[in-house]
Amino acid sequence: MHIPITPKTIQEIQRGSKNYPLRLNDLPDPPSCLYIYGNIHLLSAPMVAIVGSRKASMEGLKVSRLFARALSKAGLLVVSGLARGIDGAAHIGAMSLGTDYQTAAVCGTGLDMAYPKEHAALANAIGNQGLLISEYPAGTGPKPYHFPRRNRIIAALSLGVVVIEAAERSGSLITARLAAELGREVFALPGPIYNPLFGGCHQLIQQGAKLARNPDDVLEELIIPKNPF
Repeated sequence: MHIPITPKTIQEIQRGSKNYPLRLNDLPDPPSCLYIYGNIHLLSAPMVAIVGSRKASMEGLKVSRLFARALSKAGLLVVSGLARGIDGAAHIGAMSLGTDYQTAAVCGTGLDMAYPKEHAALANAIGNQGLLISEYPAGTGPKPYHFPRRNRIIAALSLGVVVIEAAERSGSLITARLAAELGREVFALPGPIYNPLFGGCHQLIQQGAKLARNPDDVLEELIIPKNPF
């Protein structure tokens, strides 16, 4: 059943409460409060992040959906940032297996204000099939500094971060760097050496990220706890 996303339907979780994700405590500045819409029990599910370029190629979008579908099928909750490009494709891929397969989106706005606007229908689908997460209360609009802060939540929630098509100054590299600092696994997909969309991915591989040729390369590295849901 579809339930509209309104301030009254958004749940608030204080740090220290039983539903607050313990993995966020690894952050030096964990959110003091989370705002949640959807299946709150998914906060304790094993998660893997898929992030990448907002201006992804058609091939990149296809690969993002493929990875998300495979990782979701393997029992991982795919988490991303609801952005254009790779993020949106990852959410769609994770849910493509049917209503028993969910995804989580960490938003840089209040949950009643979808951003970008063209992802309003996707946000509703995620909220009613999976989980929307924000540290910003209802009514909070998008600000440039919200999104790097959102990235730290994505990194902390995840067992690992998969970077698909990221340029050298991509915000995805912020997520990857934070993940590495938190002791999470970092994976990067390679591409043509002269394609600027892969400059950040190649940089990550040079710095020690694991090269991911396919979803199995990710699954082989992650220790996936049993998901009770």
